[in-house]
Amino acid sequence: GRPTGIDVGGESPGLLPSRAWKRAARNQAWYPGETVITGIGQGFMQATPLQLAVATAQLARGGQPFTPRLVLDGDAPAAPPAAPPVDRKQWEAVVGAMTDVIHGARGTARGIAQGAAYRIAGKTGTAQIFGIAQEEEYEEAEVPEHLRDHALFIGFAPADDPRIAVAVVVENGGSGGRAAAPVARAVMDRYLLGDRW
Repeated sequence: GRPTGIDVGGESPGLLPSRAWKRAARNQAWYPGETVITGIGQGFMQATPLQLAVATAQLARGGQPFTPRLVLDGDAPAAPPAAPPVDRKQWEAVVGAMTDVIHGARGTARGIAQGAAYRIAGKTGTAQIFGIAQEEEYEEAEVPEHLRDHALFIGFAPADDPRIAVAVVVENGGSGGRAAAPVARAVMDRYLLGDRW
């Protein structure tokens, strides 16, 4: 619901909806189910890819906030400040679950773990373009391509000593594990194993 503060103009604040926002913006009541769906990023919730990347980097940094900056090739970003004291068990549980998304037997992005030289922590996601009735099912093949779900993936690596955080959105890509996660893996490989552009 607020800009990240990156050093470029025109950044969108996104939207973190609330009871007060819905009353002011739509003159409608807030329903209990909206609290639930907002908690998983659905409903009126809006986030930019940069906001997703910043949130992912904060997860990787144990909660330490920061302001993203654009850098030119070869410029080194400023060293981040030390992370604040946090309940390590809670962070370890979240990072462990995110690592299982990639390296677990039932992970939704386990396909990108194949041949990885490092461990990745990540989360797949889907952003719906249009709503469907509760009794209906979403059949991708029957939906026009421009209305298909957007594929999302956020992640950081190496999971035990993070050096890069990414957020990938593939418009109308469908599955985050199938469409967005491989893009993130390619970016991470390039950054961690290859030239830095």
